[in-house]
Formats: sequence, C-alpha cells, structure tokens
Amino acid sequence: MINKENTLFGIVGLLLGLIVGFYFANSVNQGAVVVSAAGSQQPASGNLPPGHPTVNGDSTNGSMPETQAVIDKAKQNPPDFQAQLDAAELYYQIQRFDGAIEFLKKANELQPDNYEVIVQLGNANFDADNYEVAEKWYANALEKKPNEANVRTDYGLAFMFRDKPDYDRAISEFNKVLVTDSKHEQALQNLTVAYTKKGDVARAKASLEKLSQASPSNSAIAKLTEDIGKINAK
Repeated sequence: MINKENTLFGIVGLLLGLIVGFYFANSVNQGAVVVSAAGSQQPASGNLPPGHPTVNGDSTNGSMPETQAVIDKAKQNPPDFQAQLDAAELYYQIQRFDGAIEFLKKANELQPDNYEVIVQLGNANFDADNYEVAEKWYANALEKKPNEANVRTDYGLAFMFRDKPDYDRAISEFNKVLVTDSKHEQALQNLTVAYTKKGDVARAKASLEKLSQASPSNSAIAKLTEDIGKINAK
C-alpha cells in the first residue's frame, strides 16, 4: 500500500514562506514549488527527491515493457484491486497525477471504505493542483479517522493553495492538529505561514516561537523570521 512522506514546499512572492505537505512514499524527501508574486505555482526544476524516477511524459507509452505490463494488467483486470493500486503508484512516481487519479478512482469503486485509497486520492489531487477536490477526499478520510494529524495538515494546506485561499480555515485545521500534538512540526510551520500571509504579526511570531522550541534545527525558521520582519517593516 502506498503511504505518504513529508515534502517541503517553498513559497516565493510578496511574502516568502515555507509550507510542508506529504507525499506517498515512506522516506522523507524534499521538493519545491515556486509561487510568483501573481500567485501562480510552478514546479522548481532539479528538485526531485533522491532516487526519484526522472519525470518523463513518455515513460508510460510502452518504451519500458515492465511499466507497460503493470498498466495493461490494471486495465485488463478492472476487478483486481491491487493491480489498480500498482498502476496508480507507478503513475504517481513519474508525476503523472491524472493517471494515478484514474486508477485510484477504480480502486475506490472496488473498496469504497478503504481509508488508504481515500487519502491517496486526496494526495494525488493535491499534487495535480486540484485542491478543492483534494479537500473533499481529505474530509472523507477525516470522517473516518479525525485524529490523523498528517492528513488534517494536508487538509489545511489545500485551503491555502486553492485559487481563493482560505487562510482562516487553514489556521483552524492546523490548530486542530496542535490540540492533540502541540509539537507537530508541519502544523506549526504551516500555521506560521498562514498567519504571515494574513499579516498577523503577533500570531505569526507566537507560532514561530513554538516551532523553534519544537524543532530548533528546522530549516524554515530563518526564512519565516525574515518574512515576519518584512511585515513589521511596512
């Protein structure tokens, strides 16, 4: 079964911030997303995680027999739940999120109550920039397991990344995580970003202080401090 990993998102624009989300695999890797002053997001080149397959849109067109075999098996055996997951994971690894979503939906049809598949549908839609769709899948997952901190953190992130960011809702979700885990690093970091984007200096400083106490070596602290300082300078 595919699981999620931690990945680091960098936001660059009028306000610079760092946001943490989660991917499928177990190991902790880092990737970057650049947001221009206009708010558009672009994948940063050269930031694939160590050991991550090279992103190539033609990777699933039959040039790799073993790859095509996995996809063919899933297409030819629609009732095979594991085959659908295998194909979804393959597409996800090469960042063909549309393909991953297609096969995850088929897996969900076979096992509608499978929690992991529901979460993965949230993940794949998030990474495909379908943030409002991702919200629905994460909400579904949280109905089943409301105390899953990582899923709720991603749920909050989806509200931050949508076309019309809802920072208040994101803040609410991050705070729910912190009620049960006051030192949850990703929630604290993202909460600081949300307050910074809102221009709420006092609360941004307070959450940054908690992040500094929970994880003194967090690489985002310096940048977050700088961003908050820029608000003060205005």
